[in-house]
Formats: sequence, structure tokens, C-alpha cells
Amino acid sequence: MSALTDAKAHLAKAREFLEAAALNNDLALYNAATSNAVTSGINSKNAICLKLTGRTGKTENHAEAIAELKATGSVGRAQATTFDRLLRLKARSQYQTVSISASDATKAIAWALRMLEAAVGVNT
Repeated sequence: MSALTDAKAHLAKAREFLEAAALNNDLALYNAATSNAVTSGINSKNAICLKLTGRTGKTENHAEAIAELKATGSVGRAQATTFDRLLRLKARSQYQTVSISASDATKAIAWALRMLEAAVGVNT
């Protein structure tokens, strides 16, 4: 596949996971909603990176992922703080015993939406 095709595929996944996040949030499944929002954000990051640089890394190192996003230019730098906020909720929503609050789930969905809008903007 080409970088452009891969970017579009990540964009579709970002939308799907954001929709799942909203549905889970409506059901008061805040850990699932946040986890879906984080996954949406990661796919948006991948779509941005692929479109603007032709590549994206598959790292579990959050600092590297944020640096990769920043390296795409102004769009990536503008989304880096939002992406960092999302990634900070990943472990709590997926692995830790402390659950995500309704407020944090709502914030995560808003951040994922912001990243999706940026990804759509560079992929149109």
C-alpha cells in the first residue's frame, strides 16, 4: 500500500474508534470510551504523519510518538499537546485499577475529535 492509502485507512479507523468512544460514553462505560478515544487519536496521528511525511512509526514509547507528530510541521506541533493528554490516559483506561471519570472520558473524546479534525484537514 502507498502512504496515502495507509493514511486514509488510519483516518477511517480514527473515525470508527471515535464513534465507539461516544457510544461507550453514552453507556457510562468510561474506561472503554477513553480507550477508544486514545486509539482514535493514535490513528489520527498516523494519518497525519503518513500524509505529511510518508511514514509513521509503531512505537509504544509515547515520547517518540509525540516527537514524530511534532516533526510533521505546524499541524503536528499544534496537535502534540492534545495527543500527549490522550496518551496520558491510556494506561489508566486500559491497565490500571483506578477507573476513568465521566469528566475525563468526555475530555478524551473532545481531544480525539480535535485530532481527527486535524487529520481530516491534512488528508483532504
